[in-house]
Formats: sequence, structure tokens, C-alpha cells
Amino acid sequence: MEGFLLVVSGPTAAGKGTIVKELLKIRKDVVQSISVTSRYKRINEEEGREYFFKTKEEFEQLIEEGQLLEYATVHGNYYGTPKKFVEENIKLGKVVILEIDVQGAQQVREKFDNQVSVFVIPPRKIDIENRLRHRVTETEEMIKIRLETAEREFDQIKYYDYFLVNDYVDVATKRLENIIDEEREEREKKYD
Repeated sequence: MEGFLLVVSGPTAAGKGTIVKELLKIRKDVVQSISVTSRYKRINEEEGREYFFKTKEEFEQLIEEGQLLEYATVHGNYYGTPKKFVEENIKLGKVVILEIDVQGAQQVREKFDNQVSVFVIPPRKIDIENRLRHRVTETEEMIKIRLETAEREFDQIKYYDYFLVNDYVDVATKRLENIIDEEREEREKKYD
């Protein structure tokens, strides 16, 4: 049976990446979508592991040929989701996780039917600020911008199939597993 695309997004510092990493450790039927980018390959990165690396011209050709589910420009570089990778893994019965921002999630919803979307939120909005400050990786100005962006992103929750409260990583990971299992069951019922 075919798998599906699982779009995971939400505001900054909600813990999306942490939950996805934990899920990938325990589920063999789940793979993470590998993005394509036009930025340079860093010394510790490997083609097809962190990203598929393309020149700006190659990336623009992918756009022109409709080979991306979504894409965006960030800091002058393109980032996108290759349709082929997603479709091939879904045909193999995999659940393909796409951890992405809300703008990308909207593009995917408009272009791809076989998907389920999950919006990850912290238990309280103040947790976002606390988590950002705890990271000690952003300036005060960056924190302010991220908090303003998070407010706008919260407004998008109504467009998602599920929302997931990330209170404890192990509990939130189990909840995401349950969503996958419920969706697989629903799809099996349709094909019986």
C-alpha cells in the first residue's frame, strides 16, 4: 500500500526538528524528505544526506520544469522539496516527513493531495521565547523578529489536519506516531 506525505510545521522553537529526529529513530516506515538547495555544500555535508546541491541555474530549471512541491528563497539561496523523491518513497509505502515552514506547507497543500499536515505548538506561547533565549544563538533583534513571525504563523493552525502540543518530546513523538497509525488505518479502509 502507498504511503503519504506528512507535513510537519509550526512556529520557531516549537521543537519540530527534535520530534522528527526521535520519530525517525523508531519508525522504519518513515523517511525524511531531503531538500534541494542552491547554497554551497559545507565541508561536513554530503550530497543526498543533508541536501541535494544544485547550482542556481539548475534549481531554476527544476522550478521551470515543475519538479518541486514547494520552494523559497532564503538569504539569497533557493531551498525546495523535490517531487520525485517524495513520490518514489510514497510508492514504496513510506511516510515521507517534510519539516517545513508554514509558507511551504501552504504551497504543498495546494499542489499535493496525498498529504497530512501537523502543526506543532509548545504548551504555552511564552515557551517559544524561553526556548529561543535558552538556545543563546540569536541576538535580541533576531529573537524579536522570530517572535513576531511566530505570532503570524500561529494564525495558520486552522489550515492543518492536526495540531500537536510538544510538552514532552517522548510524549509528543508518541502522539505523532499515533497520527501516522490513524492515517494508515484510514487509508487501508478506503482500499479494502
